[in-house]
Amino acid sequence: MVVVYIGIGANLGDPRAAVMAAIDECRAIERTQLSGVSSLYRSAPIDSSGPDYVNAVVEAETALTPLELLASLQQIEARHGRLRPYPNAPRSLDLDVLMYDQQIIDLPDLTVPHPRMHERSFVLMPLLELAPRVEIPGRGIAEHWLASVADQAIERLPA
Repeated sequence: MVVVYIGIGANLGDPRAAVMAAIDECRAIERTQLSGVSSLYRSAPIDSSGPDYVNAVVEAETALTPLELLASLQQIEARHGRLRPYPNAPRSLDLDVLMYDQQIIDLPDLTVPHPRMHERSFVLMPLLELAPRVEIPGRGIAEHWLASVADQAIERLPA
């Protein structure tokens, strides 16, 4: 089993309901057990348009390979009507493998750690809530990146 972090976000339809449903569906991924769920956060789109996003991060232990985990996450997205009409398009649901243990993975369909996670407050804030001392492979201690995203508006939502 390896520890993984999965980013969850949505900004179309009822994004809060979509994120909560995705968290529940992550609990059902085979050979995977959730070990932590962050609070929900609202953030403005970055390099995109549309309404604000609702985001969260889950921590899990999995026996799936990185590509098997990605396939499971893409199945959840498909069930929620995820379309990919153009890069950074608004989303009914977005699930990203942020980290897979401390591995650095560079495959045509998967790059881990997520290449922009250290540049996004909507990833760093919920990630650090779950793992305050986590290190991003190849980037260092996640907390050290907070100052560089301080200008990105983010708000923790009430439970």
